[in-house]
Amino acid sequence: MECPVTGIKTRFGNRVSHANNKTRRTWEPNMQSKRIWVPNENRFVRLRLSAQGIKMIDKIGIEAVMVDLRKRGIKL
Repeated sequence: MECPVTGIKTRFGNRVSHANNKTRRTWEPNMQSKRIWVPNENRFVRLRLSAQGIKMIDKIGIEAVMVDLRKRGIKL
């Protein structure tokens, strides 16, 4: 899983016990399905975003995010 807005992916590391035994573990990003209204295209866009990506859209706007995604070649 990867967020198209922020690029956040699954991270890997070690689970360390009290006895200092190390086993592999993962940290999954907080992915959410979101339906966002795009006013200049007069339509909804359905995206699978991380919580941080949703906050970024709230801050800078969906139009700016869509321009960046299209520049990187991600089709919406």
